[in-house]
Amino acid sequence: MKKSLIFVVVLLAWFSGGKASSQDLTQYVDPFIGTGAHGHTFPGPCLPHGMVQVSPDTGEDGWDWCSGYHDSDTSLMGFSLTHLSGTGAADLGDILFMAYTGGWKTEPGSKEHPGEGYRSIFSHQDEQASAGYYSVMLKSYGIKAELTATARCALQRYTYPKTGDRDMIIDLGRGIQNKTVSSSIRFVGDDAVEGYRQSTGWAHDRYVYFYAKFNQPIEKKAIDNDGQIEEDKAAGTGKIEKALIRFSGTTGQPVLVKVSISAVSIANAKANLESGLPGWDFSAVRASAEKSWNKLLSKIEVEGGSTAEKRTFYTAVYHSLLAPYLYSDVNGQYVGMDRKVHQAQGFNYYTVFSLWDTFRAAHPLYSLIEPKTNDDFVKSMLAMYKEGGRLPVWELDSNETWCMIGNHSIPVIAEACLHGHPDFNIAEAYQAMKATVEDTIRGMKAYHQYGYVPDNVENNSVSITVEYAYDDWCVAQVARKLGKMADYRKYMQRAENYKNLYNPATRFLQGKDTQGQWREPFNPIDVSRLGSDDFTEGNSWQYTFFAPQDVDGLVHLIGGKKAFAHKLDSLFDQPSINNNPGEPDVSGMIGQYAQGNEPSHEIAYLYDYVGEPYKTADRVREIMDSLYTDTRSGLCGNDDCGQMSAWYVFGAMGFYPVNPSSGEYAIGSPVFSKITLHTGSGHPFEVEAKDVSKANKYIQSATLNGKDYPYSYITRKTIEQGGRLIFRMGDKPSSWATQLKDCPVSRITY
Repeated sequence: MKKSLIFVVVLLAWFSGGKASSQDLTQYVDPFIGTGAHGHTFPGPCLPHGMVQVSPDTGEDGWDWCSGYHDSDTSLMGFSLTHLSGTGAADLGDILFMAYTGGWKTEPGSKEHPGEGYRSIFSHQDEQASAGYYSVMLKSYGIKAELTATARCALQRYTYPKTGDRDMIIDLGRGIQNKTVSSSIRFVGDDAVEGYRQSTGWAHDRYVYFYAKFNQPIEKKAIDNDGQIEEDKAAGTGKIEKALIRFSGTTGQPVLVKVSISAVSIANAKANLESGLPGWDFSAVRASAEKSWNKLLSKIEVEGGSTAEKRTFYTAVYHSLLAPYLYSDVNGQYVGMDRKVHQAQGFNYYTVFSLWDTFRAAHPLYSLIEPKTNDDFVKSMLAMYKEGGRLPVWELDSNETWCMIGNHSIPVIAEACLHGHPDFNIAEAYQAMKATVEDTIRGMKAYHQYGYVPDNVENNSVSITVEYAYDDWCVAQVARKLGKMADYRKYMQRAENYKNLYNPATRFLQGKDTQGQWREPFNPIDVSRLGSDDFTEGNSWQYTFFAPQDVDGLVHLIGGKKAFAHKLDSLFDQPSINNNPGEPDVSGMIGQYAQGNEPSHEIAYLYDYVGEPYKTADRVREIMDSLYTDTRSGLCGNDDCGQMSAWYVFGAMGFYPVNPSSGEYAIGSPVFSKITLHTGSGHPFEVEAKDVSKANKYIQSATLNGKDYPYSYITRKTIEQGGRLIFRMGDKPSSWATQLKDCPVSRITY
């Protein structure tokens, strides 16, 4: 018996690549992180990039309820199937389920008086959340609610008290800061409900079809048709439809409901359910969800560090991998930007592209650890171009919201073309990119005419100019890859347009009108928001440093490496104030650096470019240690579909994509003693930080595969080849990578 046991253990170890058991990394995932303060995350379960995000809704109104949930609440109204993660604008919250007792209730009631409706009091002490699971006790009714999910389906389990009515509502009138335009609901036999909800909000026109099936027969039913309850009615179509359901109280078994959705049809929703969730085994579905998360979390294995650091890290990986969301059905059908039904051929179609945020670090992370999925993201964007006439800006359920600035699908596509292993047509992708930057909307006509966006033509003119210039650089690199050298030179020249708004008198980027007159009065600390003044959710202190395509040119513009380093020092040494209370996105401040919003995200790594990597280490560690925690308020700003979290993931690994499309990463200061990165190449890359600690944050020396490595940057090609990068850490700055020949180079030449 003993010999047999040893044989089994050895066999298991052989099949698992030398490990007797795989580590459960989901133990370090806490979906509650970011649900407090202004993180705007949701705690409910979903799969990586899943279609369904089933989660509790505690509120529908207010900025901090963009995900439908906030830690400050003590009551909830139910569990809807779709949610945005970390966004600064709200939508979704479709198809709300709520279990209750005590007779028909058709309205949720208010937070102040939850007993007036089906809303329930709850306590955070009675909540549990993990990767693929959520539960809470609905204290008003004594009902335990549990949720889990598959890629396209949700499975809910409600354990009612042993006596009394067992009621449930499916409310199609609810949504997160959107309005129901029309809805329809229908009982199918005695154990299923189907219907749809059409809404308008941030996304102008959305349909969500659903099919729900119960594990036991419905004993009594009713339809609330626009406020009129009709007993035993089987269907209703109107503006706001609700299904009222009662189950028999004699079974004593929990009520389970499995439900799937589709943007195309009820038939597709039913097919999604039948193929994706055929059984009723709640524990098995939960275990499968955890397995899916473990598979992706294990792409980055860490050793060392505290439990709190691991929780912060793996929750950041988890949040990074929620969006974009699967949008095509099991048969490949989806609704395109033209509102017509299309067929995805050989790829999954995705939605929710928060590109102004995620082009910076989230998409580079996808490109490294899930390149095939990232290619599907690119294919989805190219389909949007074919069906809508241009690449997406901020796409939501095949609706262009036109939110934020720039054309930042372009750097995502460019990185995939230049440094990935694309299985899409690069020439077609280039045509989509070129057509988008040659458009004349959103200030682009003036940008082409003047070489900048004048402030008397378009608000946020400085931010728009510098971001268009970066997008032009990305187009130029793909043009060169395709041998289109005339285009290459044209777009490289336009990539220098950021210089046209640099005022040598103030030494800042500054608004300028069509006559070339600088905007006055000017104060670099003045914060403006989307749609007003010269900057987008930021100020000149933050945007003056945005030229990732030409850091060397920016250094020269500001006066050389010493002057540039001094200006960086000054940024961090300014008073930590946001002088515009109407722009809460500018948060997480260290001086005028604002980690809580994206325009600052590459700045701390710019010291590497001027031979002062120890200052990058100082600032990156300060940001990670002070502005990220493993608490509910552990994010200093909106997570923005994973960008805030992806920043931390790269920071903790020890490098960051300052120019996301360049295939090069600036080195910072790793948190863990060892990280093993499993990229799409199949060759693991290890980053080892010997003697690392909170004090020992400075790199003293480095070797790559046993050879001296004096450079403060590393390339994607090097990482994908596999190997071992070893840092020796210390508590004082060293001379490592301080020679200019060892700095990253970011320079426009053509």
